[in-house]
Amino acid sequence: MPSTGKPKRINVRRPEIMEKVKAEVLTHYRSELVEHIRSKGDKFAFKNTSIRLAKEFGFCYGVERAIDLAYAARRVFDDNKSVYILGEIIHNPHVNEQIRDMGVTFLTGEYKGADFNDLQEGDPVVIPAFGTEVDIRNKLTEKGCTIIDATCGDVMSVWKRVRQNAREKVTSIIHGKAWHEETLATSSQAKAFDDGHYLIVFNLEETDYVCNYIIQGGNSEELLKKFDGAYSDGFNPDIHLKAIGVANQTTMLRDETEEVQRRMRNAMITRFGKEKIEEHFRYFDTICGATQERQDALNDLLNRPMDLLLVVGGYNSSNTSHLAEMGEEKLPTYFIKDSKEMESNEKLHHFLQDKHEMAVAENWLPKDNELTVGVTAGASCPNNLIEEVILRVYELRGINKELLINSIRN
Repeated sequence: MPSTGKPKRINVRRPEIMEKVKAEVLTHYRSELVEHIRSKGDKFAFKNTSIRLAKEFGFCYGVERAIDLAYAARRVFDDNKSVYILGEIIHNPHVNEQIRDMGVTFLTGEYKGADFNDLQEGDPVVIPAFGTEVDIRNKLTEKGCTIIDATCGDVMSVWKRVRQNAREKVTSIIHGKAWHEETLATSSQAKAFDDGHYLIVFNLEETDYVCNYIIQGGNSEELLKKFDGAYSDGFNPDIHLKAIGVANQTTMLRDETEEVQRRMRNAMITRFGKEKIEEHFRYFDTICGATQERQDALNDLLNRPMDLLLVVGGYNSSNTSHLAEMGEEKLPTYFIKDSKEMESNEKLHHFLQDKHEMAVAENWLPKDNELTVGVTAGASCPNNLIEEVILRVYELRGINKELLINSIRN
């Protein structure tokens, strides 16, 4: 059951604080070049090189709010008071490093600077945009920590549905990545109530496996082995797949999530009959609006003539990886975290999200002739990094960066 205690909270979004925060965030992440390109209809040409930007890319509202809260928390508490954050505020290394360098202490992950056991009563703790697991939130409450909650509203909408399922003893089938912070937080909501359960499916192959089990039955031990680490304690497929509700990690591909729910619904109809479907199946559309806008914008961009596509963002960013997947189906696409990956015209270091490893693209950027490069970015990528990528393209094409910048100012 959820903790009955109330966490300590503080309003860090005070007008006098936020005025300073907004100015600071603008200094760190603004891009004059990106703003110029957007004002010109998302296309920019200089000499023999053209850039096409997706109409929607980069920071979404939830990401902006999370960053603002982390910056504000550091300002509200003086330098003598430690400010903690549970983990990465968003999936972008540059942003996380910036927050760390401001004096915010990470409790987990690559930037870890303290342990959960170091927390004392009253210590301010930022919950990242992905949210956190029920047990962790309860521990923060028990310790008497002051919580600054940066959980995205779209994530909390999914939690509401999963908790409703748990109350009504409906198993949540979560379309997502079992290792992702958001999915860990969401799945924990299913266990916040007695008899609540969940099963996480990553793709359509796993979906079909579960659907076949629903229809035909099977070896429960085999299923549990296949989905090890992706289901709730006490989950029994012979019991807990009789009434299901499909939810999702908010940053998955909408088309895939819709296909997951369609196949699950058809399986329940086959098993129990269409007249009883409402007793055995429920579904709510909980794909993040910003994620969908960026996917739609990229679809539109991919219908325009381009020679290659650069997708910019953190390699552990789910929404960015899906943008790369979309591009790879249409044209040469490279998923990079920043301009430093663009070593030369002959060498580009990029991430293969299907293999979770880096690769080197050779002779990826021709030096001569007309060239059009498409650019998009995940919801956690700041505009200044996008600018650096665009400037690096021009630099590798033999075009002076200062000359280009001066051209947009005149």
